[in-house]
Amino acid sequence: MAQKKGVRQVIALECTETGHRTYTTTKNTQNTQERLELRKFNPLLRRHTIYRESRKKLH
Repeated sequence: MAQKKGVRQVIALECTETGHRTYTTTKNTQNTQERLELRKFNPLLRRHTIYRESRKKLH
């Protein structure tokens, strides 16, 4: 099923400790211009770490 084109963009979340991009999410770029930062589970380290929005955007 095709998605509507809008202001929401798919972004990759990159771990600040390992640099791996494990998670993806969407974000409304009109409401949130700053980088997204979340605490997520890192399966390589087996603990929760901080994930930041990476510069490379996904399509």
